[in-house]
Amino acid sequence: MSLTCFVPFLFMSLISVSAARPFYPLPSKISKENRQPIQTSRPYNIAHRGSNGEIPEETAAAYMRAIEEGADFIETDILSSKDGVLICFHDVTLDETTDVTKYKEFANRKRTYEVQGVNTTGFFTVDFTLEELKKLRVKQRYPFRDQQYNGKFPIITFEDFISIALDAPRVVGIYPEIKNPVLINQHVKWPDGKIFEDKFVETLEKYGYRGSYMSKDWLKQPVFVQSFAPTSLVYISNLTDSPKIFLIDDVTIPTQDTNQSYWEITSDDYLDFIKEYVVGIGPWKDTVVPVKDNYLQTPTDLVARAHARDLQVHPYTYRDENLFLHFNFHQDPYLEYDYWLNKIGVDGLYTDFTGSLHKFQEWSSPLPRNGSSDKSNASIVLEKIAWLISSYKNA
Repeated sequence: MSLTCFVPFLFMSLISVSAARPFYPLPSKISKENRQPIQTSRPYNIAHRGSNGEIPEETAAAYMRAIEEGADFIETDILSSKDGVLICFHDVTLDETTDVTKYKEFANRKRTYEVQGVNTTGFFTVDFTLEELKKLRVKQRYPFRDQQYNGKFPIITFEDFISIALDAPRVVGIYPEIKNPVLINQHVKWPDGKIFEDKFVETLEKYGYRGSYMSKDWLKQPVFVQSFAPTSLVYISNLTDSPKIFLIDDVTIPTQDTNQSYWEITSDDYLDFIKEYVVGIGPWKDTVVPVKDNYLQTPTDLVARAHARDLQVHPYTYRDENLFLHFNFHQDPYLEYDYWLNKIGVDGLYTDFTGSLHKFQEWSSPLPRNGSSDKSNASIVLEKIAWLISSYKNA
């Protein structure tokens, strides 16, 4: 089935039967032979929680839309239900992006727990079974984004997410995060003394995710495992050789497990330590290039120091709306992409708008196509010249 047929069909299937599981089996039984391989010649297009600029985050529809739009990797946050099922959901509480408050039977589930040193009150995923979570419907996080899909899609499991990637018409990588492991391990218990990180890796291995970066196994089923918790990354290094990314939060936020400051974890000594366990870092972009009064300041040397240690750099998060664009980019997300990819020189971008990043990369650094004619190559060159002239005029 072609990509243009695959996604709309699957998307409409989800809308019409949103309460049910996706129709495809687990594990995937779609043939994986002769699929287009993942590209590795230009920075990665990482679909942040799916194409969530268009469709509510972490839903099957958002991930399928991202695949349709050209994502290299679909990114997700892994939490757990009360009964130990791993789910795709960003917040530890359900309040902001689901309709949990409309269910009277759940009114007494509100709790207050300490999350990363802060007392947080809400409806926590760890207090709901998977069956209960499946009753809820997801909604857009931001009110200025398209609201038409609110209430149409359920929370999906980690296994559902994996099957979407495996069933894609081309090779699409996954980029799951071990989310809030301290909280999860405090509130969810598994048999045989297993912990959250164990279950996470077991799920990856169940579906064939293994192998070091760029190995034959990895290229068949690409994966980056990410976490803000360095102890989790060190722990799973003894369980899997899949490549790992150390996420770095804002300068004001210490690590959730080791309580280390931003300055400690971006020091040369710490980068020398963590490079033994990870292949890259994922920093908040405004820490790589500081911002004042919504204008970019002088870039730090974090990217250069990471690259000197053979660490990739995948900053987050790139969003097309003017609200998120710094004044330097004149309300043009393409100028932001150009700045980060070609001036700062990062190796991948987390974006809410997979389609716009893909189009930018296809215009500015198109992938080689088998059988390309001289005419089509000439057209690509002319498009690049036109884009460069336009960028110069807008600078």
